Amino acid sequence: MFKNNGKKTAISIASTACLCLLLVVVAVQHHRFQVDGIIGTGTPLLNAPDAAQEDTGSAQVKKGFSAYFTKLTRGRREVEKPTRSSESTDDPPPAEDINPDDIFIAVKTTKKFHQSRLNLLLDTWISRNMRQTYIFTDGEDEELKKKIGSHAINTNCSAAHSRQALSCKMAVEYDKFIESGKKWFCHVDDDNYVNVRTLVKHLSQYPHTQDMYIGKPSLDRPIEATERLGDNKMKPVNFWFATGGAGFCVSRGLALKMSPWASGGHFMNTAEKIRLPDDCTIGYIIESVLGVPLTRSNLFHSHLENLQQVSRSEIYKQITLSYGMFENKSNIINLKGAFPVEEDPSRFKSVHCLLYPDTPWCPPQVAF
Repeated sequence: MFKNNGKKTAISIASTACLCLLLVVVAVQHHRFQVDGIIGTGTPLLNAPDAAQEDTGSAQVKKGFSAYFTKLTRGRREVEKPTRSSESTDDPPPAEDINPDDIFIAVKTTKKFHQSRLNLLLDTWISRNMRQTYIFTDGEDEELKKKIGSHAINTNCSAAHSRQALSCKMAVEYDKFIESGKKWFCHVDDDNYVNVRTLVKHLSQYPHTQDMYIGKPSLDRPIEATERLGDNKMKPVNFWFATGGAGFCVSRGLALKMSPWASGGHFMNTAEKIRLPDDCTIGYIIESVLGVPLTRSNLFHSHLENLQQVSRSEIYKQITLSYGMFENKSNIINLKGAFPVEEDPSRFKSVHCLLYPDTPWCPPQVAF
């Protein structure tokens, strides 16, 4: 009796287990069709099988489980996929697509620096940007013309480092830019290295038709000047200006508005009104006369700042670099690069090899 009862109990338990298993299979199979109708489409499946078609054997059950878990796994992978780098970048999207040919880069120099300064630029950054770069000097140089052709421009201005001579060259730069039809006017000195790739990327953030004046001031306050109004009348003026020693850029839209005070001989006259050099006169016309504020950028650098604060890892992000003396000490980028300081005192060759390691004269496999 005990055995029979045990057998009946076992049969009952087995029957109950089978029934439960069957219910679970049916529930999972039904849930599979609901998931199939929603996942991946956002809308329910229109032709879902009815309950009579659900119980079709163990093969379909296995298939149902496999499809269900495969779909769940695929969905999880889609959620866990990393976002593309272009979506996670901090750089704002470009306002305008420009290329190097849209930029007029004016390099101001003097004949006595053609060998000591200009040749270094021609060997480094200018060598990759001949079409965009125009050299404004004060004397004829046949060797220079052989290297850069008609982009070597003799301004016939004085070779003196005076307010009038500097303004004379800037006046020619401005007129040549207007004639070029290019979108951006960028001025640099002959002790600047220009990273044109970064310059293009930076300027693409601004439409060239808008009023844009971009650079870095050398002072921690607006410059104070006196505007000569005629009849011995004077008016004090205060304005910010971007130092030419670090370089600056002006959009074509703004440059055209400067014409009454900058084109032809007007630039020289304007400079005399405030008795300040060329870069100050640019700031005066833009900020004081036209009321357009300077857009500051810390990506421009002159020898008037401590260049050793620019780290090696940040060099590729900069627009201009410089070299010279600062507080009676050599002021250069602190870079252990392709050349020792004795062979590359400005560090421009080493910077160039860091940015363009494929340059033929750069030593191979240099550990910077």
